[in-house]
Amino acid sequence: MGEGQQVDVVVVGLGVGGEEVAGRLAEAGLDVVGIEDTLVGGECPYWGCIPTKMMIRAGNALAEARRIPGLAGNAQVQPDWAPVARRIRDEATDTWDDKVAVDRFTAKGGHFVRGRAAIAGPGRVRVNDQEWTASRGIVIATGTKAIIPAIDGLAGTPYWTNREAVEAETLPATMLVLGGGAIGLELSQVMARFGVKVTVIEGSGRLLAMEEPESSASAAAALAADGVKILTGVRAQHVSHSGTAFSVVLTDGSTVTGERLLVATGRAARLDGLSVEAIGLDPAARFVSTDDWMRAADKVWAVGDVTGNGAFTHMAMYEADVAVRDILGQGGAAADFHAKPRVTFTDPEIGAVGYTEKQARDAGLDVQVGYSSLPSSSRGFIHGPGNEGFIKVIADRSRGVLVGATSAGPSGGEVLGALAVAVKAEVPITTLKATIWAYPTFHRAIGDALRSL
Repeated sequence: MGEGQQVDVVVVGLGVGGEEVAGRLAEAGLDVVGIEDTLVGGECPYWGCIPTKMMIRAGNALAEARRIPGLAGNAQVQPDWAPVARRIRDEATDTWDDKVAVDRFTAKGGHFVRGRAAIAGPGRVRVNDQEWTASRGIVIATGTKAIIPAIDGLAGTPYWTNREAVEAETLPATMLVLGGGAIGLELSQVMARFGVKVTVIEGSGRLLAMEEPESSASAAAALAADGVKILTGVRAQHVSHSGTAFSVVLTDGSTVTGERLLVATGRAARLDGLSVEAIGLDPAARFVSTDDWMRAADKVWAVGDVTGNGAFTHMAMYEADVAVRDILGQGGAAADFHAKPRVTFTDPEIGAVGYTEKQARDAGLDVQVGYSSLPSSSRGFIHGPGNEGFIKVIADRSRGVLVGATSAGPSGGEVLGALAVAVKAEVPITTLKATIWAYPTFHRAIGDALRSL
């Protein structure tokens, strides 16, 4: 491939979204160049969803075994991280080797390039001394990276992000976690269940600050039950590392120490060095904004975490589908984000879709709220230990439909499915109330929540 090689499309970043776009366009017969500087597949299969859920599965098995006394006899649990680390290497990540993913793309007819891309101008992308001109356009799918806050003393210390936590072959005795969002909480609970003494430091007044207050309370209670110490309303002011441990001075004047420090304070678009200003985009923006066909500029599309519509594989796949159909002129439905689902895979799981109560009120809707407690449902009563959770539904009274919902509890993410359909399809509440919910299931509590509207 020489200077100025003509192609149809250049896809920059082959994470979940970029790999889907590049693969499908190549299968459709387009001349596609896919560029990735780390691993094809991106964060999800190597440092995100897949390995972290393996970790969570292992931690949940320990927790279930600890619930046996009083329920089914006696149990003694001896945690061992080695099989978890081994499974992450052998089954999830091929020890962080993407050969299978690269081969999958090239088998579809795509041209793969390993390296850092820079946009040279409209339709023009460079990697080192190679340049391609894309007649149909460029797709930006560079994902996000962990935001490292500007805390005095933090830079230069051996802190962890989600990547180092997932790659750990042995666990520390103690760990400090900056950030009480989904990533921080999932990893904290797992580590605690394997015997790590964990302290979570969250600057806002509650954990999972973007979700319902009831979700925050549920998560806080669950983590506390696993021995996690939770500090809210305080921030890290100064970080130091002695060679063996971290010391963090907090804004309330206290100091906490730990063998490891996990930074989980949010994520921002990975745009550094990409020269997006060459196509009129702001290189300093936290995310790339798009229209409802995922277009970021003329002949430029953006998909996946880089768009800021939620750092979830399911959002990346959804956006990729919209962009592919637009590029190929296939039509169909434009992007519609009113029913975005999300799950925090703590135990209990916390699933949510659409608006929270606050978001619905801020949008000026005539809000009705319904709530049911899972332990007071028949299935919750039967389940016993580990039955914590609730269903909360948010309705727009004027239209008679749900605009949001949360399902927390055992299999909270699975129960969310019915609620996601209700919000997406705007199923009338009268229809939902007349639905026969199977007994005795966790999802039957949806009916209880609807009746309490």
